[in-house]
Amino acid sequence: MDVIFETLRAGLPVLVLQFAVTLALLALGVALYMAITPFHEMRLVRQGNAAAGVVLGASLVALAIPLAATLATSRVTLDIVVWGLVALVLQLLVFLAASLLIRGLRQMIEEGNLAAAWLLAGLQLAVALLNAGAMAG
Repeated sequence: MDVIFETLRAGLPVLVLQFAVTLALLALGVALYMAITPFHEMRLVRQGNAAAGVVLGASLVALAIPLAATLATSRVTLDIVVWGLVALVLQLLVFLAASLLIRGLRQMIEEGNLAAAWLLAGLQLAVALLNAGAMAG
């Protein structure tokens, strides 16, 4: 039993630190995402816009997926920071590419177009899964 407590004592601070770093990266990613989108997701969600809710929810998950892979495969906190930032940049680029490819995306989301929201959500999640797979090596 002493071995278990010793392992916990040694490992728990590392787990807490790395989890906190990953949560901070997620918060940074969400803040950057909300800054680059041409629509105001939280305002739209508060107004009951389901499309904005779908897009924002999927974006949170899409940002978290590669961060989770980085957290799971990195042993050093600096690794999590570096690869986490790479993951965030890639996911933000996906949104920028989607906004160029899907004409009228802003207006569609603001009007509550769920088809457009699910298309964007699917694209973000698909790339997030590929991104996580690549990072997990």
